[in-house]
Amino acid sequence: MNGSWQYRALGSTGMKVSPYALGAMMFGAVGNPDHDECVRIVHAALDHGINFVDTADMYSTGQSEIIVGKALQGRRDDVILATKGHFALGEEGPNRSGNSRRYLTRAVEASLDRIGTDYIDLYQVHRPDWITDIEETLGVLTDLVRAGKIRAFGVSSYPAHEIVELHRVAELRGLMRPRTEQPPYNLLARGIERDLLAVTNRWGMGVLTWSPLAFGFLTGKHRKTVPPPTGGRIALRPQLFDQEDPVTARKFDVVEDLAQLADDLGCSLPELALAFPLVHPAVTSVIIGPRTLQQLESSVAGATLELDDAVLDRIDEIVPPGTNIYEPNASFDAPWLAEPETLRRSITERTAAS
Repeated sequence: MNGSWQYRALGSTGMKVSPYALGAMMFGAVGNPDHDECVRIVHAALDHGINFVDTADMYSTGQSEIIVGKALQGRRDDVILATKGHFALGEEGPNRSGNSRRYLTRAVEASLDRIGTDYIDLYQVHRPDWITDIEETLGVLTDLVRAGKIRAFGVSSYPAHEIVELHRVAELRGLMRPRTEQPPYNLLARGIERDLLAVTNRWGMGVLTWSPLAFGFLTGKHRKTVPPPTGGRIALRPQLFDQEDPVTARKFDVVEDLAQLADDLGCSLPELALAFPLVHPAVTSVIIGPRTLQQLESSVAGATLELDDAVLDRIDEIVPPGTNIYEPNASFDAPWLAEPETLRRSITERTAAS
């Protein structure tokens, strides 16, 4: 194991995890379709001392879970295994997704089957479901813990107010409560510092942050003066790298400032980016999502960088605390902002009120 790493308490679950977790989003058709190479990446991560693997049923429509299951054969007891459910897996039908008892029961059983295990250490609800009662979701997750299918449960990309409501309902109804939250957090997206991390700290929740490299912007490959690379993440979402967009242009400007800071420190931009999330005392583990073995080795090599107060002060000058240069959850947060009827009264209602 990396000699500078110490295992950290995963909230109040009693489980301990490495400060960096192996994210398996890029395993399978969407990222790396070579199953054998992906298995080697998992084994290399474990050999480096990473004992926490995070996947989801929707990653490459189940392929990621299958790959992780292959990789953990003979090593399952040494690993804290996390997966997620919520999204439809390409199946038609109105009840093929969400956070209902009907769907989550089915999703957990399917994940267990794909991974080839009889329990999941941490099962996470991948996104909020705004039409399902919270008590319904907490009820089925509580029952799955008591049945031994999962050891603990958490949530992913939930807003702070919804986490408060989860705990309120759990206390009111005598149900188990979520033990972890998995939010996006990086040098360009510090919004969770404003309220979410205070809430998770209040409830003793583990925090597993994702997107430390800001969807590739903090890899050093995407710069204002450098021709964009082909393939990789830019091929998945080219619109995110369009410099004609004001938000994207702002990201490129900030990346230049951060890259200069990394140069001044004598480290790479990715090393700076990977070191930053762990500085916050509320963060338990940072999820890294390599597509290749080389990317894993590079991430692990940079994981020993220590940031002192002077460096953190410079970061705060570039990106103030609690600030999002871009909205990392724009596709999922606050769906009511997209519906006019949730923002304003109809003309008929306004006329009647006057």
